Amino acid sequence: MHRSASRLTRVLACAAVPVILTVAGCSSDSDKSSGSKDSGKKSEASAPAKSGSKSAAPLEKVAFAKLPDPCKAVTGKSIESLVPEAKDKNGTAAKSNDLSNRASCSWNGLKTDGVKGSQYRWLSVSLVRYDSHASLGSGNKRAEDQYAKQIELAKTAEGAHDVKTEQAGGVGDAATSVSFGVKKDVDFVNNSVVARAQNVVITVDYNGAAYEGAGAPDQAKLLQDAITAAKEAVAAVGAANTGEGAAPSGSASASASPSSDS
Repeated sequence: MHRSASRLTRVLACAAVPVILTVAGCSSDSDKSSGSKDSGKKSEASAPAKSGSKSAAPLEKVAFAKLPDPCKAVTGKSIESLVPEAKDKNGTAAKSNDLSNRASCSWNGLKTDGVKGSQYRWLSVSLVRYDSHASLGSGNKRAEDQYAKQIELAKTAEGAHDVKTEQAGGVGDAATSVSFGVKKDVDFVNNSVVARAQNVVITVDYNGAAYEGAGAPDQAKLLQDAITAAKEAVAAVGAANTGEGAAPSGSASASASPSSDS
């Protein structure tokens, strides 16, 4: 009986050894694994932030924070010359809910010269300002896009024929003239000058027509007059922002003086 008990004790002891080793082995692996994970977490916690997590670059500050009075964007002297016998020399401003970003004014007049007939003129100045926006881009880029769209609109005006497009030098940062004819009750000569001064787009529309036997308007002269009005409007944008923290705009200030470029 004593031998049987001793033998049983040895068998149990031998059987228990692998179990203990297995447990010890698992425990050891677990500690190592746990240590590795903890170490990884610490490493991740101490690692510097990836470049993708950097804060977004600040938005570009726009050059022009406001618009001038559109009815004063062209000088009174120019209005007298471009629109003789204007119904309202002070112009007619279009209604707008946000004059700091969008404004326009127009003038029209019919000058009668007895048996020589009559000359009709119509002038419009439109100003659109763009701010920098996180989801829409910088004010300058938005103005560039609108500048291109406005040129296309002028080229595809209803009833336009004999469309001619040219660069208009010396007006803002970029400018394009679009000339065309339109047949209504009489032949109208039309000129549009689209210009961009940093974050502002300026569009000048100027057209004329002859009535009662008067000679047809001179297309080239009307175009030069439209460019003159555009230069004054660009200069007015710069003047309206003087002292308001506006960035210097060489094109805006330079455009105040006439240029021979067209």
